[in-house]
Amino acid sequence: MVMNTFIKKLKYTPLLAILLLSGCTKNFEEINTDPDALTDVPPRNMLVNVLRNAADQFGGDVDGYGTFAGYIVKIQYPDNLSGLIPTNNSYGNRWAACYYNITQMNDLLKKTDDKAAGFKNIRIVARIWNNYMWSYLLDGWGDIPYSEAFKGRPEDGSVLKAKYDKQEDIFPAVLADLKTLADELAGGIGTDEIGEYDIIYGTKETGEDARKAEMLKWQKFCNSLRLRIAIRISAVAPALAKSTIEEIAGNSAKYPLIETNAENCEVAFPGTLPYMEPWYESGINGNRLNNWGMFDIFIDHLNTTKDPRIASVARKNNEGKYVGFVNGSLTNPSPLSSISWIGEHYINDPAGAVPFYRACETYYMLAEAALSGYNVGISAKEAYEKAVTLSMEDNNIAGAAINTYLAGAGKFDGTKNRIYWDMWVALFKENYEAWSLYRRTGIPSTNYPSKIQNFETPHTDQPYRLPYPNNEYLYNTENVKAAEAGTVDYNWGKRLWWAKNNGKN
Repeated sequence: MVMNTFIKKLKYTPLLAILLLSGCTKNFEEINTDPDALTDVPPRNMLVNVLRNAADQFGGDVDGYGTFAGYIVKIQYPDNLSGLIPTNNSYGNRWAACYYNITQMNDLLKKTDDKAAGFKNIRIVARIWNNYMWSYLLDGWGDIPYSEAFKGRPEDGSVLKAKYDKQEDIFPAVLADLKTLADELAGGIGTDEIGEYDIIYGTKETGEDARKAEMLKWQKFCNSLRLRIAIRISAVAPALAKSTIEEIAGNSAKYPLIETNAENCEVAFPGTLPYMEPWYESGINGNRLNNWGMFDIFIDHLNTTKDPRIASVARKNNEGKYVGFVNGSLTNPSPLSSISWIGEHYINDPAGAVPFYRACETYYMLAEAALSGYNVGISAKEAYEKAVTLSMEDNNIAGAAINTYLAGAGKFDGTKNRIYWDMWVALFKENYEAWSLYRRTGIPSTNYPSKIQNFETPHTDQPYRLPYPNNEYLYNTENVKAAEAGTVDYNWGKRLWWAKNNGKN
């Protein structure tokens, strides 16, 4: 198929994405063969397809994760529960996208295995992205097929019904693989060019300097992902978390982190049909902008703390005020414009970006680590203020307003909760990560599930996890039923390994 790619900051070049053709039968070779199509997909085309797929699949959730995180609510069609109360038919496409992306990158690695030295850079990027996909699966579902996930082929073992590995076993394995990659990157990069096929960090420029700049950013994302995962499991695997974080923070030359907004891991869209930023496409272009309003707890917090980011994340209502709305109301606001909608900065830019990791996250996590007693080479206060500043600048907030906030309600008070509350605000649009923050820390403590529920016993908390997809129940029944033991109403009951028990059901 023909696909236009896009690269960051509108450095856009059309590329041809060629899909792998299935083998033709002996009897129908001529009619099944397209003379204009290649029978093999170049590795760079495979990479750009996977990165684009991730941006499309994981960047389009407005409600759903946005609701779970406490940011966004539906203000129309209150009978449509797909985003508010998922079932085992919801979010299966995210599960499939993760495994699809990993499959594609595994195929890339197999394709280049016999000449790995000539594909060192793209192989490293593929392996980093695989670990990001594993972390996504772990954060949504917990126990997942891992060790047997890709053993269906006869040469791999003919395992057609993969067992579900325990999340507490997978997290260390992912961290170990990322550590291996970090060490490889510290030892030097390859000579192969990815360039504009890398729609996260690549450019049109070629040559050694361009390769070094591109791969340095992937090196930073690799270590930043290690930091994120270590913080995620810090309450349940403190020794592993501490050693990982202190190793990274103790050798910034070998294990650099994402530290500036220019290094954010994100896909920026060209802004022209058919490649526009997913929130814009589903809102403005899809004529559904007024489907969503701002969650009352989010707007209440921003108003109370006089947080200047409110002007970026939300719009004023028809009376010139910032007003949130209840999650799962039986009635629509009247008029719809009487409450705040999503801010222009986030939903009215066709050339906007899907963020996977922002620089401010690095410093929020270092601040938390410092308060936990880890040796990270920076004080909790300094790291927190750096995080806030980066987040504010990413939302186009002026320096004077940043200083006013840091001297007021946003002033560091030496507690982890101050870090968590501000990080919650900063993660807006990284809704999946913000939902994970809530499940791990209990912040925002004001969060609550939809008022519309069809369960025998109403739940008092947002979903704990995502439901296993229906296909698993159809084709891997025994294993998925063992993995789901203890869950209630698809999404509640048994919490994920690293999640905090906040006393809600």
